[in-house]
Amino acid sequence: MSPDTPGYLDVHAHFLTDSYVHRAREAGHELPDGVPAWPTWSAAAHLELMDRCGIETSMLSISSPGVHFGDDTAARRLAREVNEAGAQAVRDHPGRFGLFASLPLPDVDGALEEIAYAYDTLHADGVVLETNTHGTYLGDPGLEPVWAELGRRRAVVFLHPTSPVCWERSALGRPRPMIEFIFDTARTVTDLLMAGTLERHRDLTVIVPHCGGALPVLADRIDGFMRMFMPEGTAAPGAVEQLRRLHYDLAGPVLPRQLPALLNLVGSDRLLYGSDHCWTPAAGVEAHVAGLDAAPAPDGARSWRALTTANARRILPRTAR
Repeated sequence: MSPDTPGYLDVHAHFLTDSYVHRAREAGHELPDGVPAWPTWSAAAHLELMDRCGIETSMLSISSPGVHFGDDTAARRLAREVNEAGAQAVRDHPGRFGLFASLPLPDVDGALEEIAYAYDTLHADGVVLETNTHGTYLGDPGLEPVWAELGRRRAVVFLHPTSPVCWERSALGRPRPMIEFIFDTARTVTDLLMAGTLERHRDLTVIVPHCGGALPVLADRIDGFMRMFMPEGTAAPGAVEQLRRLHYDLAGPVLPRQLPALLNLVGSDRLLYGSDHCWTPAAGVEAHVAGLDAAPAPDGARSWRALTTANARRILPRTAR
């Protein structure tokens, strides 16, 4: 791509290994989050799609259901396995892939061990955290050591939605990514706000997926409840101010309604491109890119491509050119 037409930098891209899918199926995830089938992934096919769509670099991560299927020891092994596989893809294709490493939450000791390995040995670009693991949401006080270590490392933290614990009733038999993911994103970010986590660890760079899920339309409501029910003496800013400090990817059908709603909450400097491939099929990625490329960009930017790529390079220094 030319400097005038940069390649997208995709912060929301996924990979799979045969071993990971096998272990997930053994744990009961035959139809992951109610989706009819597991996708397939290969670096070669992903790169072909990236070249067709003008995507320069994709940050790889493991999607829902994550790596913890109920046993801490097994989760530690699986996190290490997928992180090493992702790091190998990065080494095999310099400049084309980056890695957001998986952590075996809610196992705090295992997560701290994997943070050190992911950063110091694998040189990961950040971490991916599921919105909840077996009902432990990200504002849980027991996770504070993990947030403290990520803050110390000034980490990029990519949040990824998963099924809520109540999905058997709330999903009504439909695939959970349709709306359950959207609300679980809002649920865990609200938990972080109410717990004061984002304010305590302001050196973090947090990426919220899918245009913020339901947050753009709930932000003022959350803000009002925070001001009424935060503990007395809490000095944390309101929800809207904190939400404006986060970053948001544009994965999913964001036009024509969701993206304008997000722009009523945050500045365009907080927006990043995301494809959600391989869970979004190639044809969906191509249509999404075409829609963004045809849409006028805000604030005088040349294009959504130029805007989101410049934003991503600011928070992911290794991708800067």
